[in-house]
Amino acid sequence: MLNLTGLGLGYALLGRWGRAAVCWAATAALLWVALPADPDGVPGGVLVGYLLVVVLAAVDGGWIARRAAPAGAWRPGLAVGLGVVLLAVPAGGAVVYGSARDEAREQMLLDRLAAGDERVATASEQPFDAAKGEYGKALDVYRALGEDHPGSRAAKLVPDRLKAYYDAVSAPYAKKQHCEAVAPLTYLRSLPDSVDGKLLGDLATWPDEPLAVSLYGCGVSRLGGSNGGGSGGAELGELLRTFPDSASARQVGPAIGERIKAQVAALKGDEPCAATQVLRSLGTTASELPAESVKALRADADKGVVDGVYACGVDQFEDEKFGDARTTLTDFARTYRSDGRVRQARNIAIAAEIADDRPAAGKRLPPSKRPGGARMELVISNDAPNTVEVLYTGPVTGTVTLRACAGCERYSASEGPRRACKASGRNYPKARLQLPAGEYHFLYKHGTGATARVDSYSSGTRVQPGYTYTSCTYVIERSPFDLDLPLLPDPIQPVVSPWGAGSSR
Repeated sequence: MLNLTGLGLGYALLGRWGRAAVCWAATAALLWVALPADPDGVPGGVLVGYLLVVVLAAVDGGWIARRAAPAGAWRPGLAVGLGVVLLAVPAGGAVVYGSARDEAREQMLLDRLAAGDERVATASEQPFDAAKGEYGKALDVYRALGEDHPGSRAAKLVPDRLKAYYDAVSAPYAKKQHCEAVAPLTYLRSLPDSVDGKLLGDLATWPDEPLAVSLYGCGVSRLGGSNGGGSGGAELGELLRTFPDSASARQVGPAIGERIKAQVAALKGDEPCAATQVLRSLGTTASELPAESVKALRADADKGVVDGVYACGVDQFEDEKFGDARTTLTDFARTYRSDGRVRQARNIAIAAEIADDRPAAGKRLPPSKRPGGARMELVISNDAPNTVEVLYTGPVTGTVTLRACAGCERYSASEGPRRACKASGRNYPKARLQLPAGEYHFLYKHGTGATARVDSYSSGTRVQPGYTYTSCTYVIERSPFDLDLPLLPDPIQPVVSPWGAGSSR
């Protein structure tokens, strides 16, 4: 019984010190393996081997004691008493070791918890897209501790850690960075699908309101595409589909309506073209959102776009962006044919085309109303073998097209001014314009039948009362080296009789 303590006391009582040393060595080896306590305990093979040594020592000690009992009657009784008492040593040691092993396991779990905390701290310093993997690994640690070791000290700390985890992931929301907060809050909202709801507690539903607020804030900030981050339709659409009854969803319609009103007012400012573009985007966004009340706002935006296109074209003309003004107002006249400003839009487009070649024509907008008073006649003859379109602007603005002259030919540079429109018996195509007095600018555009080498030609003149004006357009052959072009006179000539002739290139 004394040998069952593993201390070899039975052998020591009998004086068998060698055998006692073997017991001591076995116990020392066990302690060396077992201490400090490991969460996994003593390896099974070592424990079985040690128990075998102790049992053999007890059997061997009993065998020896039967053949060589110690002298004195009191010693066997003492041995039995001591054996019973000393058996508490290995039993107590086992209990103490079990407690130490449990503590070691707790420390191991606490170390895992600390490792998860470290991952969260590292991830919180990075953008969410880059840190999502680290957040996922930290969550795996917390989930394993809470679900696999529910009674541990580490598990009891998991709820607080999850709160800190949610705070770290949703940090952009706390900073009111709503666009950056959408992805992490969407991620947090998906966690109840993979984490026990009892472990999450109130956190399971916490992301709903912050996500709704962030979708609204991000979407509204992007309305109209003014910040280069899209039109806001994706975020607002997600809000209306996911949280249709939320306070944030109810604000979408009023927010878009106010933005439309602001851009309509901005059409009277310095940047009507930019405001028009924003109105287009707002209208598109409104029409794509699921709520019918929001879709209805498209009509307000479209009405503003009509005014905006016209205002944009006028602004481009005044800023001497004549090519852009011509394109904008031509599209306006073609798209909105029933609008009362179509005629003026066409006039400005004509003036812009002339001014693109002759900037003096763009000094002021064409008058919106035709002036009264006497009108002078301008007769334009075509001595070119191709059609000619004549654009003019001044007190009145318009265009006229002359058909090609049958049988007319190109002239040399030297003979054009002398022979153009002067062939007797030839019926030159003519156009007669009735013009009020004032300064005019003309652009002659050679059309059907002309080659790419035939240039448009612009000129200007002042129409005065009491005269009839004539103009002639013709084509000359250009020298390959452009050396023989003559200095042309003013193509529009005033004459007293209605049959005077001028010359035009």
